[in-house]
Amino acid sequence: MFGTLKGRLLVILGVMALAAVALWQNGIKLGLDLQGGMHLALEVQDPNGTLTAEQRADYTDQNLEILRNRIDQFGVTEPNIQKIGADRIIVELPGITDEERAKDVIRQQAFLEWKLVLGSDVLVNALPRMDRAVVQALGEEGLRALEDTSQTDPTSVGAQQDVRDLLFGQVDSAADTLGADTARASGPTQTPLSRLILQGAGDGEFAVAEVDVPRVKQLLALPGVMNALPRNTELRWGADPYAVQGQALYRPLFVLQARPFLTGERLEEAIAGRDPMTAETIVQFQLDRRGGREFEAVTAENIGKRIAIVLDTLVHSAPVVNSRIGANGQITLGQAPMTEAQDLALVLRAGAFAAPLEIIEQRQVGPSLGRDAIDQGIFAGALGLALVVLIMVGYYRFAGMLAVLALGIYALLVLGGLAGMSATLTAPGIAGLILSIGMAVDANVLIFERIREELALGRPTRAAVDDGFKHAMSAIVDSNLTTLITALILFQVGTGPVRGFAVTLSIGIIASFFSAVFITRTFFLIYLDRKRASDAISI
Repeated sequence: MFGTLKGRLLVILGVMALAAVALWQNGIKLGLDLQGGMHLALEVQDPNGTLTAEQRADYTDQNLEILRNRIDQFGVTEPNIQKIGADRIIVELPGITDEERAKDVIRQQAFLEWKLVLGSDVLVNALPRMDRAVVQALGEEGLRALEDTSQTDPTSVGAQQDVRDLLFGQVDSAADTLGADTARASGPTQTPLSRLILQGAGDGEFAVAEVDVPRVKQLLALPGVMNALPRNTELRWGADPYAVQGQALYRPLFVLQARPFLTGERLEEAIAGRDPMTAETIVQFQLDRRGGREFEAVTAENIGKRIAIVLDTLVHSAPVVNSRIGANGQITLGQAPMTEAQDLALVLRAGAFAAPLEIIEQRQVGPSLGRDAIDQGIFAGALGLALVVLIMVGYYRFAGMLAVLALGIYALLVLGGLAGMSATLTAPGIAGLILSIGMAVDANVLIFERIREELALGRPTRAAVDDGFKHAMSAIVDSNLTTLITALILFQVGTGPVRGFAVTLSIGIIASFFSAVFITRTFFLIYLDRKRASDAISI
């Protein structure tokens, strides 16, 4: 095919058609520096400093793959996710519009557990011991300070009691459940937790006024308080508060079995949707075969009891088991927006991080900066291209015109190659594009000078053209091959902007070689085929 003009033209037209189709269908994707977006640096959390360097590196490698899965499903176009050093991950999200949502998807641990809800009497019986531990940890002065700031609601006591009755029925604080004698004997300041923790809406469920949640968390964190609970027992907060007329008033607190009977490792699928009966936002999940068998066995043994679905230490729902349940179930998110359910399903499908990640650096790149970079790049490219055209045509005359025509096809091939590979064009990439234009011109200069030398020796025009291309080939191959190897090394070891430069340069080198060696020679052959062998070419 390459031996005839018709075959060579068909190859050129075919390659141009492929480039044009790729450019039409995919377009050119712009990088973070050209269209704006978000740059994040992440590291594994180690607040206590207990992880070794090897553990941090191992957790980072595991989190890197999970993070890639999450962002791919999130739908960001051409994200850049890579490991820097031993324990840092760089995430670049071009064109991102909802930054907070993206950060939530990135940093959410997504550790899913199923745990049994224990009876309310477990906490009720433990509260006196927990209160004594609070008294011992705070002392009398600390208790008095706590009493001075223990207003749980700015509204009147009667209105507060009405809200309690509406949400939980005719039930007051857990101190009342313990009995009036216990409360009187210990005094009002001796039962801080018992007065702040209310009976909840179901067995194993309690409630704390939303304004008191920070205080209760502080008390539960005191030394010895949680040790007062029975072994293999823990307290977990609910993800959503009880609300009246859209106002969050009480936060649920659940008494759970500490050891989960199932974790998210057995999860196979998670899909966001709405409950057709209640219109609540839900995430339907499906377990693998082994997980389904384990879930069915546990639910069969605990009919009439509650099972808590715990995600990242928060209880999202705690339904009552009415019958044995197999591999399918759902997580109820109440009136949460659908995007929240979709993001939750996304992170559940991608899996939980091996260790939590924290954002240690965050930068936003504005679109105005990207627009300036594009404008400057276009101006530099247009100016350079205009100078190249003038010099080539002015110095090599008709041969220069053929080279310029081949250079136009080269530009189409480069853009089509970027689009076909779904590569991202960055500001350094524009520099690589301009550099590859220079290399394409350099190849033509080598060929034309060789042709001139052959013509100066008195060779016929057709023979001079053939020998010129033949003798220049080794120099062109050497220069292009060494630059291509350098670009590949830059792509392998470089970061985002450097890799963008390397990708564009590599595509440009391949296109410039094809343009100078194949397209320009085809144009020469077409011209010579229409002239007599004795006619000289203007070069």
